[in-house]
Amino acid sequence: MRLELVTIGDELLLGFTVDTNAAFLARTLSEIGVEIVRRATVGDESERIAQAVRDALDRTGAVITTGGLGPTADDRTRPAIAQVFGRALRMDEAVMAQIAARFKRYGYTSMPASNSVQAMVPEGATVLDNPNGSAPGLWIEDERGRWVALLPGVPHEMRAMTTEVIVPMLTKRYATNGAVVLSRTVRTTGIGESALAELLGEDGHDTVAGLPLAFLPGWEGVDLRITAHDLPRPQAEAALEKAEAKLRSHADRYVYGRDAANLAAVVLDLCRAKGWHIGTAESCTGGMLGERITAIPGSSDVYVGGVVAYDDRVKTSALGVPAALIREHGAVSEPVARAMASGIRSVLGTEIGIGITGIAGPTGGTPDKPVGTVWIATDVGGDVQATGRRYLGDREDVRRRSTQAALDQVRRSVSGVR
Repeated sequence: MRLELVTIGDELLLGFTVDTNAAFLARTLSEIGVEIVRRATVGDESERIAQAVRDALDRTGAVITTGGLGPTADDRTRPAIAQVFGRALRMDEAVMAQIAARFKRYGYTSMPASNSVQAMVPEGATVLDNPNGSAPGLWIEDERGRWVALLPGVPHEMRAMTTEVIVPMLTKRYATNGAVVLSRTVRTTGIGESALAELLGEDGHDTVAGLPLAFLPGWEGVDLRITAHDLPRPQAEAALEKAEAKLRSHADRYVYGRDAANLAAVVLDLCRAKGWHIGTAESCTGGMLGERITAIPGSSDVYVGGVVAYDDRVKTSALGVPAALIREHGAVSEPVARAMASGIRSVLGTEIGIGITGIAGPTGGTPDKPVGTVWIATDVGGDVQATGRRYLGDREDVRRRSTQAALDQVRRSVSGVR
């Protein structure tokens, strides 16, 4: 089946809140064969909400909305949708009792009067239980079989209702004969989008092994998304395996995982298998590499610690980088990055040392070393490798890309990939 999503809220349009609800709904519903054909976002204005839903109903006859079901004046979804269907809002005493009981369970002596609007239900609508919040969901349908499901905008409430209520309802309503829409992401790093497409050759065009292929570049690298549509799950999974194998046959040295793989976790697993340990010495990244590693549960058995050597005096005193080396080559240079990597390895007694030094910007660059210049060195058991890079983007981009490149340099060294 096909449906449309309408997410509602000024905070989404203004960019203060990232719309994770639509992404979750698209992923979850695709697994039961539902195709999301369009997504729209509108602000908290009744007529705009109503118009977006009218347009979606005219196109597909099936709509899910999120947001605007709360108790405050800017929550206008309920009356707007009632208007679309020409239904009056009526107080539902059973819903009112449930809301009041919820407040009582949480220690309130009485329910705020404003919450009573959440018990207003369009005539003929079905109330959808929301065990995690005060705003119930609603299902409203017309005589032509066109319907709208209204879900709350609070992410954890919406997710629970989607999996526990909406998915079973749609599965029962629309028999898909087991057909699903499945996607797989092959994660690459260390190669640009155009270079990767060229490397993939014919398999870098619109399809690979018969499946649509999308290039999704970001600071972590370029993700390759392949999607199987309207196939039984076993066939979809087999098609994805075949497509992934073809991608890997071209670009395996750049591939570090699939789907939600985290490069820091990949590196930790590789080191853990060998019984090796990591120490980090960071200048321009200011501890970001250590933070990425320690964000992974269980990292303490691999990651020993690090030094944020922002000032040159810390590079010399804590890491043993010769002051003469800094004077001759500058703090942002290959020799200093190498000395930092070997220095932290010696200080902490680890098998692996990582050194990063650079100019993250927006100031500090020179004609010879412009903003974005970074040197990354890894010392793996005495084998020191260093790479100089120039990153575009703002300060955060430079720092994040530097940590990703450092982790990938370790991945390649530990796994023997060149």
